[in-house]
Amino acid sequence: MALSAKNQSWTQLRVGLTAIFALAMLGVLIFFMTSNKSLFSRETRLYTYFVSSGGISAGQPVRLNGILAGKVDKVELSGDSHAERTVRITMLVDNDMLKEIPVDSTAQVGSENLLSGRYLALLRGVSKTTIAADGEIKSKVQPEIDDMKVQGLQLLESANSILAKIEGIVKQVETGQGTIGKLLVDETLYKKVLSITAEIDRLTKAVNSGNGLIGKMVYDDALYTDLRKTLTRVDTLVADVQEGKGTAGKLLKDNAVYDETRAAIVALRKTIDNLNAGQGTAGKLLRSDELHNQLSASMKRLDTTIDKINSGQGTIGQLLVNASLYDNLNGTAREMQGLMKDFRANPKKFLHIKLGLF
Repeated sequence: MALSAKNQSWTQLRVGLTAIFALAMLGVLIFFMTSNKSLFSRETRLYTYFVSSGGISAGQPVRLNGILAGKVDKVELSGDSHAERTVRITMLVDNDMLKEIPVDSTAQVGSENLLSGRYLALLRGVSKTTIAADGEIKSKVQPEIDDMKVQGLQLLESANSILAKIEGIVKQVETGQGTIGKLLVDETLYKKVLSITAEIDRLTKAVNSGNGLIGKMVYDDALYTDLRKTLTRVDTLVADVQEGKGTAGKLLKDNAVYDETRAAIVALRKTIDNLNAGQGTAGKLLRSDELHNQLSASMKRLDTTIDKINSGQGTIGQLLVNASLYDNLNGTAREMQGLMKDFRANPKKFLHIKLGLF
């Protein structure tokens, strides 16, 4: 009976040990199923700072360019007065991944989509120096999901406003308002458009039949021949000019004409330089102050003489102003004309020859 109790206790012990072993194996299995880390892997703490947590909480994954590298350990207020370092996030990163994180890497809040959970995304830098344990990773500013939602709502409101305007335009068109509405509703305008289309159709038929100026230009071989002859003559003229024939050709090709033109330009420049230098009569007229003073004095004397004549001074002035002197001169001239007329008619009357003996 005592042996039976001993066997029973041993059996219970084995059952208990088996249950404990099974529970341990179940815990290990659950760990491997829910984590990508080794059971005995070592982790290192890293830190980063944000303005806000951005929905990150403890236990969420840390990914290096999308690859799982650790998890978030703590999310807490840092107590730093700097606005960009308000929230401190402590990460637990596998030691094996630590050597893959350069010091110029950045951290930001990531999300698979708008509905999935968040994770802390590490973007690998290009520096050859890797980050040390308890190091700090700079955070990268990115738009928050809430801000994106607000922007999306604003965009949706703008789209609704545009759609409302489009709907108003469609209503105006349907009621016949505006040019497009009249085109769709107004029969008078439709008939005008139809008439214009008919006229264009008749014009097209006339052109196709060879009638009218445009039709002849399209179908008349004689007009094409004349145009071809004209183009041939123009081509011949251009060829002659290029060969140096004619006046235009010589101007383009003859060096003698070019030399003469250049010499004329040089002489003209020399003449202009002489004028600017005050040489010659024209140059003195442009540059000499003495000649200018003489001309000015002569103009003043002439102006004074004209004033005297206009005021009746002198013989010429009296002739212009004094009517009696003009009449006397006019009468004298008439008498002289009469005397010359009598002389031509009877010269003997005025010629007497007297001979005397002393």
